[in-house]
Amino acid sequence: MNTTKKIQSALISVFSKEGLEPIVRKLHSQNVILYSTGGTEDFIKNLGIPVVPVEDVTSYPSILGGRVKTLHPKVFGGILNRQDNESDVQQMQEFNIPQIDLVIVDLYPFEKTVASGASEADIIEKIDIGGISLIRAAAKNFKDTVIVASVDQYSTLLDLITNQDGATSLADRKLLATKAFHVSSHYDSAIFNYFNTDETVYKASIAEGQVLRYGENPHQKGFYFGDFEAMFNKVHGKELSYNNLLDVDAAVNLIAEFKTDAPTFAILKHNNACGLATRTSISEAYNAALACDPTSAFGGVLISNAKIDVATATEINKLFCEVVIAPEYDAAAIEILQEKKNRIILIQNEVELPNKQVRSCLNGLLIQERNNITDNKEGLTTVTTTTPTTQEIQDLLFASKICKNTKSNTIVFAKNGTLISSGTGQTSRVDALLQAIEKAKTFGFDLNGAVMASDAFFPFPDCVEIAKNAGITAVIQPGGSIKDQLSIDYCNENKLAMVFTGTRHFKH
Repeated sequence: MNTTKKIQSALISVFSKEGLEPIVRKLHSQNVILYSTGGTEDFIKNLGIPVVPVEDVTSYPSILGGRVKTLHPKVFGGILNRQDNESDVQQMQEFNIPQIDLVIVDLYPFEKTVASGASEADIIEKIDIGGISLIRAAAKNFKDTVIVASVDQYSTLLDLITNQDGATSLADRKLLATKAFHVSSHYDSAIFNYFNTDETVYKASIAEGQVLRYGENPHQKGFYFGDFEAMFNKVHGKELSYNNLLDVDAAVNLIAEFKTDAPTFAILKHNNACGLATRTSISEAYNAALACDPTSAFGGVLISNAKIDVATATEINKLFCEVVIAPEYDAAAIEILQEKKNRIILIQNEVELPNKQVRSCLNGLLIQERNNITDNKEGLTTVTTTTPTTQEIQDLLFASKICKNTKSNTIVFAKNGTLISSGTGQTSRVDALLQAIEKAKTFGFDLNGAVMASDAFFPFPDCVEIAKNAGITAVIQPGGSIKDQLSIDYCNENKLAMVFTGTRHFKH
């Protein structure tokens, strides 16, 4: 059975005319009858090409301010009729319904209208009714009808009709129908999410996906769905991997805590900070961050809250690292960083991150609000007789920001705007604390006068006792244990300052 079909008629009703002219001219050269409405009809006429107004077919004008133009049996019958169905063929003749072989639609820009901050009335008028109906009808009848559902598919159609002399195969039509249902489902999801106020109902649609080299491991397929180019300008380096993207995500979330602070540089490995420092210049911040753990920094992701200059780039160039991220760079700094062929260099743009975080779980999804609370001085409650000094408060808040963005269970040590060490992802808080102490010793850091942050409360006084013996002088934690007083009593007896934030920062 020959499933190849020649296009002999087309209905064109589009919002965007960009890229439409060569299609119209090609269809005209192939003697295709063109039907159209409104602005598209005028566009075709202005090209000097004959076009049949849809109202001549339906005997109805466009009504209700253009809300109803194509919604008519003579239009949808022409699209939905089954050409191998005897009854359909008879009814087409009986009711004088013209055959429509090709439908070209580009929907009203609903998402762009919402993003523009338009009024609700303007947004409602950008909910396409006729267009979405044409798309679904033509896609449903892909055995006989070609559907082009977006300006993004204009070039695909032009290639088809040019290379195949106006003919399409069943495979061609089915592929275009698949793309059409993608367009219609994405469009409907956007409209639903505009109206939806029920947080127990979740719909998401991302129009474009990216195939990654592989997933977390080489034997796993990996894909990224999102607008990476909106967040970053990639100026150099290889394609980002699945693991690169996870580390970049962690880096972006971490540096956001220091967005308005003095020059701050962070180095991450496996989603956790292995170095972070705040200084008066970005080069000083980088060198201090690297000194935190130069071993873990190898192959890490680097991120800055300030412009990377030549001095900083020169130092970075001595380190093997996967990714460098900054809001801007000196031109000469980029040239230096580009000396490593595979090093990924990203310029971070100002983009608001989604407020909902989504991850797969069992046979479904877990969704939560983003942790948007950053501990601040006003939210601290001193619970001990010893009050932290001004410097200690600064370091406590500095440590808390890192702790919030580190895998639980976690303990973070900081001193003079520098991450000294951390214990990350441990099964007990004591293990995390001991890991942090050992790591500080390994790299020769003096913990005397350092501060400690914990992502959750201490159920027993053992952690503050171990910390005190290591040289820690101040502690920040959320509080909330029924045995908080045990830790408070120990701190009071040993002149250790402790503040409660009232906010837990688990990160699993």
